[in-house]
Amino acid sequence: MTQTCETGACNASDDSANNSGLAPVVRALLRCPVTGEALVDAVGPDGAPALLSLGAGLAYPMRDGVPVLLSHEAEPFTP
Repeated sequence: MTQTCETGACNASDDSANNSGLAPVVRALLRCPVTGEALVDAVGPDGAPALLSLGAGLAYPMRDGVPVLLSHEAEPFTP
């Protein structure tokens, strides 16, 4: 599932594509540093890929293809 975030809100779309650009084996290993749950691919309001923690309500940015899994760098979102 891919989420689209706009102005603090995220919308789900049924799509199994890996928008993060990460290798599937690497992508499957990533977890939220706050909750430990699996992350969901998303697209931010600027069109940049992000990774969502649905339990924590945080969107982790991707910078130059690298996920920034630092809680102080994440942005809150509304599912």
